[in-house]
Amino acid sequence: MTTLHDTAVRGFASDNYSGVHPEVLAAIAAANDGHQIAYGEDAYTARLQEVFAHHFGEGVQAFPVFNGTGANVTGLQSMLPRWGAVIAASTAHINVDEGGAPERVAGIKILNVPTEDGKLTPDLVDREAWGWGDEHRAQPLVVSITQSTELGTLYTPEEIRALADHAHARGMRLHLDGARISNAAAALDVPLRAFTTDAGVDVLSFGGTKNGALGAEAVVVLDPAASEGLLYLRKLNMQLSSKMRFVSAQLIALLDDDLYLRNARHSNAMAQRLRAGVEAGIADGSISGVAFSQPTQSNGVFATLPDSVADELRKAFRFYDWDAAKNEVRWMCSFDTTADDVDAFVAELARLT
Repeated sequence: MTTLHDTAVRGFASDNYSGVHPEVLAAIAAANDGHQIAYGEDAYTARLQEVFAHHFGEGVQAFPVFNGTGANVTGLQSMLPRWGAVIAASTAHINVDEGGAPERVAGIKILNVPTEDGKLTPDLVDREAWGWGDEHRAQPLVVSITQSTELGTLYTPEEIRALADHAHARGMRLHLDGARISNAAAALDVPLRAFTTDAGVDVLSFGGTKNGALGAEAVVVLDPAASEGLLYLRKLNMQLSSKMRFVSAQLIALLDDDLYLRNARHSNAMAQRLRAGVEAGIADGSISGVAFSQPTQSNGVFATLPDSVADELRKAFRFYDWDAAKNEVRWMCSFDTTADDVDAFVAELARLT
């Protein structure tokens, strides 16, 4: 097939813009010969269970799905009765970026809490953790956090343990949206289980697509008592892949030889390079009117720009506004972002400011 796009175009809009890592493409090709039983009864999905057990602990169960929204909706739905509600940060993907899928598909009420940095704390959870037994109120039964958060910030393992203990003491469960879980593991320099299984998380969404996969996510049940009916809900929510071996093969490729860490470390490093380049420009006067609105802890940089600069800068590099009213933007780095990409971006920002 003829390439239809300009392969020289680079951007900082989303880690979904990047291609597929060659090792993941090779894994898909390796899984392609011959026949395998459909709907998950294949050798690759069986192997995937072993891989997830290695990273998260014995007894965990992984359910491969197509996308992050599907993972979040299906995982949360398995944790809740029809009258259940989820407490989440107001910036959470399930609250603002999933088209109402948790509410419309799963019938879940989201109780959102404003935060400055995208992170929940036990005190913030308590703003909505009340009303149990009140038939007029959706019952708060799950707390959902994102790691790394939608603002690029990180929870420490100790912070997640505090949230888990707080939730469990009140009869609630803890869900983790791990769309960028690999970036968190790389930045914290700890094993995946350190801030999930060992910290008391009950169910998580494991993200692969933003970190070099073609399209592969998974609902991972860490505590079987926290989830019910996933086998049926995955099909009900149109997330059951008939040729599941190709989804599982991608996740195996990421996890089996620490490709997930190599990719995430690179994208995190490119975000640090981007921030450092802008900071150097601010310091020497070549960049003016730019300020950072969040710490850069994973692979996203959040900043505010002077009026009209964002639209001019987007002529060379695509990226998204985060809060247009504040001239706040988000710059995301990917596993295939290069140092030259970053340096060219910083140079163009300097020219425009």
